[in-house]
Amino acid sequence: MFQTFLRSRAQTYLRSIVGEREFRARSPERDAETDRYRLDAVMGSIDQALSSAEAEHAGLTKRVDDVLARAAVTAGNGDDEYLTRESLDSHHLDLFETEIKNGQRRIRELTGSIAHFKFLKSTFLSRFPDYTPQPKADA
Repeated sequence: MFQTFLRSRAQTYLRSIVGEREFRARSPERDAETDRYRLDAVMGSIDQALSSAEAEHAGLTKRVDDVLARAAVTAGNGDDEYLTRESLDSHHLDLFETEIKNGQRRIRELTGSIAHFKFLKSTFLSRFPDYTPQPKADA
């Protein structure tokens, strides 16, 4: 019993020296604020990735359409155009074909990524049904 008494007194003495206080939990409001901050960070990242992919998709689609139009003009519209085509025009058509293939490949990749980001966003919102995005402050 004497040892228990000494141990209790020693702990009290050490707490007073170190300045340790009794355990206290944060307020529910502060916990909710911390949770909202975390959710906003995740949703902001998803939204940023989605908008970036959509912007790249739109810009690349426009550029591929432009290359397709230039290739059509270079190819001509005659039935025997390929027989009398200049070698320089053939070279440009080959370059356009490479650009078009690369652009269309990237557009397919972006389309898949956009679908995945939208899925992530809908899954996030279904897992946190009480979450409402914070209104963005105008700069």
